Amino acid sequence: MILDKFNLDGKVAIVTGAAKGLGQGIAIGLAEAGADIALVDVLAVDETREEIVKIGRKAVVIQADLSSIDCIETIIRTTIGELGKIDILVNNAGIIRRAPITEFTEKDWDDVININQKTLFFLSQAVAKVLIEQRKGGKIINIASMLSFQGGILVPSYTASKSAVMGLTRLMANELAPHGINVNAIAPGYMATDNTAPLRADEKRNKAILERIPAGRWGKPEDLQGIAVFLASEASAYMQGYTIAVDGGWLSR
Repeated sequence: MILDKFNLDGKVAIVTGAAKGLGQGIAIGLAEAGADIALVDVLAVDETREEIVKIGRKAVVIQADLSSIDCIETIIRTTIGELGKIDILVNNAGIIRRAPITEFTEKDWDDVININQKTLFFLSQAVAKVLIEQRKGGKIINIASMLSFQGGILVPSYTASKSAVMGLTRLMANELAPHGINVNAIAPGYMATDNTAPLRADEKRNKAILERIPAGRWGKPEDLQGIAVFLASEASAYMQGYTIAVDGGWLSR
């Protein structure tokens, strides 16, 4: 039956940036589909863990600062030690810095690139090694952005990093497909999260954004749950290297 292909029973997923927002929504969605979850964040993930436990799945908390790749070994070791294996990685963690291009600082550049691009790659590399050794395939899901497709304004390092996410998704798919590992990305539209709080608080920007979204609203974390489960499951076995926009129609306008 087709719905069986979406079932994640017995799977283990790592979700970064799982304390709140999109990461929390994705982690809960994967758990509802049957997966046990390793919750990675520098922030407290108690709320997410409690929701997953209520569902009846296991949730392992891994407090890690993803601004440095030094935490990667701990993430891998703890996930395997507590949950036995790795099947799925969701690279959701990300930050943003805003300033005019003429005022943008090196620190704001490095902070964003380190989390959104560098750690994403090296954590994917580490997980890929495990998946290859396990010889059972697996799934890597990167969280891209509307700014993987567009330039945006006031966010040069974010645009650079999210453009890189789309490119790295293609590269990783090309190299890992022979090992039965699917690599794809989700590009959320304008979502109601902490990252977009300044935009939603700006009456003029908020109005302009909403006027362009055919769906007529900001997205919510639960809007990503269906596509995350799809990309984490057998149902997407023939998808490779693609970035799927979940944007309420923003890019169609």
